[in-house]
Amino acid sequence: WFYFDLVEGDKCEIIAMPKGGGSSNVGKMKMVPPGKGIKGVKEFVVEAVAAAGPLACPPYTVGVGVGGGEDMCMNLAKKALLRPLYQYHEDENIASIEKELKDILNRLEIGAMGLGEGTSVFDVHMEFAARHPASLPVGVVISCWALRHAGATIDKEGNVEWHPQ
Repeated sequence: WFYFDLVEGDKCEIIAMPKGGGSSNVGKMKMVPPGKGIKGVKEFVVEAVAAAGPLACPPYTVGVGVGGGEDMCMNLAKKALLRPLYQYHEDENIASIEKELKDILNRLEIGAMGLGEGTSVFDVHMEFAARHPASLPVGVVISCWALRHAGATIDKEGNVEWHPQ
């Protein structure tokens, strides 16, 4: 399956992220009541990770997508996993939410391999899109401890620059 983002420039960037198995089984999407706002988003993220418990080989990296529609929020959540660990969102308000959620999720004490001790969540990354005021779609995509991706950039002359993880 391929996702395309059209951007300005004369290069093509390709990123491959093997994703599936147990961690895909615990992904969740919800139409949060819009009146609950960001508080409702946070509650749903905590609910989704708590429900995953040990099922997807923690410690986790959690991708959260907010906005768009039911399909777009899940794509945004998966795309959020491409951001390097410990690199928070460029918008300081969103970065503060990511850090807050990481702290809350680590207090769930899921722990490494679900044994209750140590880190439960390596990081939380969020991406946002415009939405209709009548809906607040939120997607949560969880990656196991082995979050991997690599890529390449191809310029207009066909030169390839590889980007290992």
